[in-house]
Amino acid sequence: MRNPTAAMLVIGDEILSGRTRDSNLWYLAGELTRAGISLTEARVVGDDTAAIVAAVRALSAACDYVFTSGGIGPTHDDITADAVAEALGVGISLRADAMDLLGTHYQRQGLPFNEARQRMARIPDGAELIDNPISVAPGFILKNVHVMAGVPTIFEAMLSSVLPRLTGGAPLLSQSLRVMRGEGEIADDFGRLAAEFPDLSMGSYPFQQNGAFGTNLVIRGTDPAQLDAAMLRLVSLFG
Repeated sequence: MRNPTAAMLVIGDEILSGRTRDSNLWYLAGELTRAGISLTEARVVGDDTAAIVAAVRALSAACDYVFTSGGIGPTHDDITADAVAEALGVGISLRADAMDLLGTHYQRQGLPFNEARQRMARIPDGAELIDNPISVAPGFILKNVHVMAGVPTIFEAMLSSVLPRLTGGAPLLSQSLRVMRGEGEIADDFGRLAAEFPDLSMGSYPFQQNGAFGTNLVIRGTDPAQLDAAMLRLVSLFG
């Protein structure tokens, strides 16, 4: 039985311009691996409604779960909520429960709950809120799309509340062998080994150390017995 699949959509001009370095994809990949959910695709789009709509529709149709980061703040370029609503064919409006959360938060902070801050309470019709224990402004789940903040600490907090509710599979395990031989030297034998174990994923990752070429050989899979057997063969070939 296959593990559920997931895709990540990173949203923001600041990512594409190089102004901000994304860490949310790296974090999500690790958490999904441990949960037994296979991250099969990742995309980065700018703050453009048409691009977000197209990406959400494609990823939502292709995968069991979609996770987005970025574009749910109070400024004019925070358009993710509207784009997701359009992509999934629902309306969007100020949600009473989100307004209550944010209004109470800003009152406690002694700050005005102005029109810009109220934008963060715009939630697509039928969506379920995602808790935000750091800055209160919620994310949301609509169908299989999980919309979360771009700030890494908030993204991670939102993800921690979402993951326990998802159906995962067997955690993806991995083992590796480091050899001081170039990829071209080991490619044929490594390819034949991969063919012997079609249920496992095998990858080679070259490096250079002190002028010499080497390769990290990595085997991944969900069956510990198969993984151990493949590693014994790998060590016999290259160890």
